[in-house]
Amino acid sequence: MSEKVLCRDVRTVGFVCPMDCELNAVTCLFDEKKEVTYAGMDFYEGQISGHPCVAVKCGVGKVFAALAAQAMILGFRPDLIINTGVAGNLSDDLSIGDVVVSSAVVQHDMDTSPLGDPVGLISGINKVLLESDGDAAALMRGVLKEMNVRHAYGVVASGDQFVATAARRDFIRDTFGALCCEMEGAAVGQACYALGVPFLVLRALSDDANGNSPDDFPAYCVKVSETSSRAIAAFMKALA
Repeated sequence: MSEKVLCRDVRTVGFVCPMDCELNAVTCLFDEKKEVTYAGMDFYEGQISGHPCVAVKCGVGKVFAALAAQAMILGFRPDLIINTGVAGNLSDDLSIGDVVVSSAVVQHDMDTSPLGDPVGLISGINKVLLESDGDAAALMRGVLKEMNVRHAYGVVASGDQFVATAARRDFIRDTFGALCCEMEGAAVGQACYALGVPFLVLRALSDDANGNSPDDFPAYCVKVSETSSRAIAAFMKALA
């Protein structure tokens, strides 16, 4: 496929996964999986299609996600980090089971607007949106297209909230133009931005971020994670 020319400088890929079902969707692809404890976390090393990989379950929420991303970068030196998992749908054009590939990430619960800042501004960095790696995103979109997986490319919003009301869902969508919401991707993005490592967020939609989400999320979490697993396998095979 033509996208193989992309990501030619990427060899080792790191995967930061919030939950067991999301971690298992990655590590089931590993050849010769090895467990390594580093910085109090269990990391898993292996290979997918000949490329070295490392994966970790970070836990739920932005602090755990940032800690795991930083530890992965310092301990294992990946060339690219992919935060993969599930998310709540914010778009009228998407449905449960569809996939979002990040163009950028934003922290929807970061708010120093009483001081005159834009909502979502990260103090010190002075940015609202942190851009994902364009080459990795293009390659992922290419393999999803070949797999006939319905997907979209856009902003992923993160916050320390399980979004389950129409009011909060609409606020995040309307304020940031985000396609989905979850609880880790933007924290991984900030850690990667600070340490100079390219990143991408890949999220399969498990619910619609509304009143049905507490029921839909557990019902669909494992099933949609399988879609992410297939996408990651195709992505790693397509790496130049």
